[in-house]
Amino acid sequence: MLQSIVAIIIILFFLSKVIVKRRNNDISRNEFLLWLIFWLTAGFAVIFLKRIDSLVSSLGFSGSGIDILLYLGIAVVFYFIFRMRLRLEKIEQNITKLVREISLLNKNKK
Repeated sequence: MLQSIVAIIIILFFLSKVIVKRRNNDISRNEFLLWLIFWLTAGFAVIFLKRIDSLVSSLGFSGSGIDILLYLGIAVVFYFIFRMRLRLEKIEQNITKLVREISLLNKNKK
């Protein structure tokens, strides 16, 4: 029970940070919605962990609900790392293209 309370307090802290960031226009609307849904889902998972345990065992899995949530969380983190890697690669290509164009423009001016 204490662990659930601590987890809810941490989730509320992160929710408040997300709301403040949005009010200050530090994050976009879409990013705000993504993080809002993420933290609300985490909160519901903590609140309904016993029901998740029951659901997991009724589906025939041997682990507890928290194990399944941890595995799912790790999969989501790897997905986001993959997407960030793709975005970083595209940014690097755009920077390379821009530097080449600027270099050619400066060369032609001389």
